[in-house]
Amino acid sequence: MDKSELKIKQIPLSPGVYFFLDGKNRILYIGRATSLRKRVFQYFRPNLDPRIREMVYSAKKIKFQKTKTLLEAVILEANLIKKYWPKYNVKDKDDRSFVYIVIPKKDFSFPLVVRGQDLKKFPSIKVFGPYQSLSLVSNALKIIRRIFPYGTCKPGSGKPCFDRQIGLCPGSCTGETSKKDYQKNIQNIILLLSGEKKRLLSRLKKENPDKIKALDHLADVSLIVRDEEFSNLNRIECYDISHLSGKEVYGAMSVFVNGNAEKKDYRLFKIRGFTNNDSHSLGEMIERRFKHLEWSRPDLVVIDGGRPQIDYIDKVFHKLNLNMPLVGISKFAGDKLVFPPRTGKNIQELAENSKNILLKARDEAHRFGLKASRRKRDFS
Repeated sequence: MDKSELKIKQIPLSPGVYFFLDGKNRILYIGRATSLRKRVFQYFRPNLDPRIREMVYSAKKIKFQKTKTLLEAVILEANLIKKYWPKYNVKDKDDRSFVYIVIPKKDFSFPLVVRGQDLKKFPSIKVFGPYQSLSLVSNALKIIRRIFPYGTCKPGSGKPCFDRQIGLCPGSCTGETSKKDYQKNIQNIILLLSGEKKRLLSRLKKENPDKIKALDHLADVSLIVRDEEFSNLNRIECYDISHLSGKEVYGAMSVFVNGNAEKKDYRLFKIRGFTNNDSHSLGEMIERRFKHLEWSRPDLVVIDGGRPQIDYIDKVFHKLNLNMPLVGISKFAGDKLVFPPRTGKNIQELAENSKNILLKARDEAHRFGLKASRRKRDFS
């Protein structure tokens, strides 16, 4: 589908959900966006992931559905994916790798985030999803909990939990809320996650009108925008340098897609240049990696290194005209994240919120480098 076929300017800048459809009006892909128009434009940039490029070429039209808030877009996207299971939302994945919110059926229940493979562990539950991002779901629940508090503590313990002290728990631990009142919040969360906003507003109008104003003024931009950027940062590549017996030097590249290790895409590089300097070795690996135009482009590059390595690789990025986000992990500073100058605050906060994934990618690159370098395989 050529961009000229679309009336891009007619697509609103508001949050919402968009649909790519084929010539028979079958939905190929469903996505959500903070700005529908800006997100659609991104599908016509060069160097798309091959899977996305295939989907765009197969599509004949794009439709969209506006939402009032970003959180509503997240919820609507998940419910529509569950309804239609579009080809390119599930291609190369199975249901086990998606993320779900589950709410067990008990007096003082609360939402849990689980992988599809773990759903069978919860026989009596309400299930919402699938969602494609763990950080997205976690951030969404943080927003929801501010409006409809729930406890993750032991009910009736008599001691206020930390969340009670900051207003996120209604007092199930201290006995300040009854089972009936507690369940009202849970039922409101269920209505919200089900996309039943009209029913929820009708209910709140009778029980708690102040909550209606809170729903209409959700402070979700700072949380969801970060993940919206990471929705395009779903492929993370991490680079590490390994020294084999102090002689041969190898560079290892690990790959994480949607938070999961993609081991078939791991690569090993035998460093050919000046090998006594990790920054130079990393630079050589980066240059050789990005000569492979047939490989999917990363949306975030992680370097096992601190300030010296990041400053050096930042210059390599400028030389190669690479514009994806870059972050280093300094193990000598307690695994502190290090960013190049001029890195946006949103990217920094997003990386910090997803630090556990970045650390896993770093550890995987290190493990792979040590293991594979011993076999002296060179994929570059």
